[in-house]
Amino acid sequence: MWISARIIYMNKKHLFIVSFFIILAISLLIFQVIPNKINAQENSNLIPNQYIVVFKDSVSNPEAVANEHAKAYGLSISYTYKNAVKGYSAIIPEARLEKLRKDFRIEFISQDRIVSISASTAGKSQKPTLTLPPAQKIPTGIRRIGVSSSNFGTGIGVAVIDTGIDLNHPDLSVIASKSCVTSSRSANDDNGHGSHVAGTIAALNNTIGVVGVAPEAKLVAVKVLDRSGSGTWSSVICGIDWVTANAINYNIKVANMSLSGGGVSDNNCGNDNSDALHRAICNSTAKSITYVVAAGNEHVDASNSVPAAYNDTVITVSALVDSDGSAGGGGSVTPYGSDDTFASFSNYGDAVDLGAPGVNIYSTWKSGGYNTISGTSMASPHVAGVAALYIKNNLNANWQQVRDALVASGEPNGSGHTDLSGLHPEPIVLTSGL
Repeated sequence: MWISARIIYMNKKHLFIVSFFIILAISLLIFQVIPNKINAQENSNLIPNQYIVVFKDSVSNPEAVANEHAKAYGLSISYTYKNAVKGYSAIIPEARLEKLRKDFRIEFISQDRIVSISASTAGKSQKPTLTLPPAQKIPTGIRRIGVSSSNFGTGIGVAVIDTGIDLNHPDLSVIASKSCVTSSRSANDDNGHGSHVAGTIAALNNTIGVVGVAPEAKLVAVKVLDRSGSGTWSSVICGIDWVTANAINYNIKVANMSLSGGGVSDNNCGNDNSDALHRAICNSTAKSITYVVAAGNEHVDASNSVPAAYNDTVITVSALVDSDGSAGGGGSVTPYGSDDTFASFSNYGDAVDLGAPGVNIYSTWKSGGYNTISGTSMASPHVAGVAALYIKNNLNANWQQVRDALVASGEPNGSGHTDLSGLHPEPIVLTSGL
């Protein structure tokens, strides 16, 4: 009996030891897999052998140095940058990349990444209206944030860095355009997304279609995404570079970027993690341009996507559900949540500054049409329009002052909307109180 008991005891002891090591092994495996998964997600949009070379500020002629590199290393230059950053983008084989890094004029080299429109989660909710323009109405999102009776953003230039804008739309006033998409010389919108963003910002107050937040602002079409809504850091930096160079010519004070891709922020303008896109935006904001960007539609922390994560240089916007154009939650329920709650697809986190209507937003579309779509892409231009209104009355305001003013005048949680998720402390942008 004693021997049997001892054997049972030993078996239990051995079982405990074996179980302990199994649990330990599984735990170590989990902790190893999680970082690998995060790194895989962050690196999934990297473009092999495609890089952005950033020169030191002391380089006086970046185009000449880019051409020198092209000859010396057999590179095909895609874009040359002279304003927001100094440098170029090119396909650079790995063997030549290491040699290139030794050039004393280079500050850092970023691997190029894919970016895309931030409206893919919710998509189109109805077919575009392509017939005769409908009679004008004020979209629910613009009614929700308020319509100014005295400030229309007159003369303020707003750059839409996107898929372009319908340059002939009867409801939009486009004063300048630039295409950074190599397959398209024109900045005319062949997707619809950029035209939709533009209408929310500044559709004309006429007798047709819709009216924008700042109907007398002047739109500048900057095409950096192709007909499928896809682009690269290098194409976006091309757009930022052009906006920076032409800010004075067209009085560009605001730029909207309803696009996103993988990445993180070093909170130091890309200086610590060699981020060319971050550096370009920081240098552009230093030229008195306020950048407003979409938080993204993956229902994750916005700190894992850029440019939303760049909270040291952009205003990042989440999406609110608004069914009836008024505060208080009295509208109908949508597939993305109840009226006056945050959209279920919206990204969140410390990087987010403001919320705005982003569900079932009616606005202008390509080919002279109108359409209703959803996403943080649709929320961001509401804030860009309000930024134009604020700047109209505060011409010397820098981007931080614009952000702080819009946050201070925004609608706090519980005063017209609720945050059922507990993820969105940011206020909702309003035109009143500016």
